[in-house]
Amino acid sequence: MLIILAIILLIAWFLGIIGVYTLGWFVHILLILAIIALIVAVIKRV
Repeated sequence: MLIILAIILLIAWFLGIIGVYTLGWFVHILLILAIIALIVAVIKRV
């Protein structure tokens, strides 16, 4: 579940970089959330 969320957030972040820069702060928040989701997913699998 968390892996899917992280992938979705990373895709949204990538599209934000390609797209408009008006919400630059929002894109960075998405990136941080994706990284946190990935870390949590890795910790739960161990």
